[in-house]
Amino acid sequence: QVQLVESGGGLVQPGGSLRLSCAASGFTFSSYIMGWYRQAPGKQRELVATITSGGTTNYAGSVKGRFTISRDNAKNTVYLQMNSLKPEDTAVYYCNGRRVIDYWGRGTQVTVSS
Repeated sequence: QVQLVESGGGLVQPGGSLRLSCAASGFTFSSYIMGWYRQAPGKQRELVATITSGGTTNYAGSVKGRFTISRDNAKNTVYLQMNSLKPEDTAVYYCNGRRVIDYWGRGTQVTVSS
């Protein structure tokens, strides 16, 4: 059974940091492109960052230089380090695994507010 379980979300002040984790199981993690997406209230889900099996990364322009995606294939886990958080980063963050089929986690809430 495929599972993607996100953790690490929460409430943080502007300028703060959070680290999201996504633990994967039930598929060959190391061969999948892994990514983070987010959806803010009233908006469509959007790409945040992706990382290939070989470690090549891609970022949305709005997070480039502030967020870092990484993966540990030995632990079947993908991470998103988020620094210099802004109120507009507030959203539910979803973990995604992609090869032929898309797998999604249930999401973790990130709220950036003073």
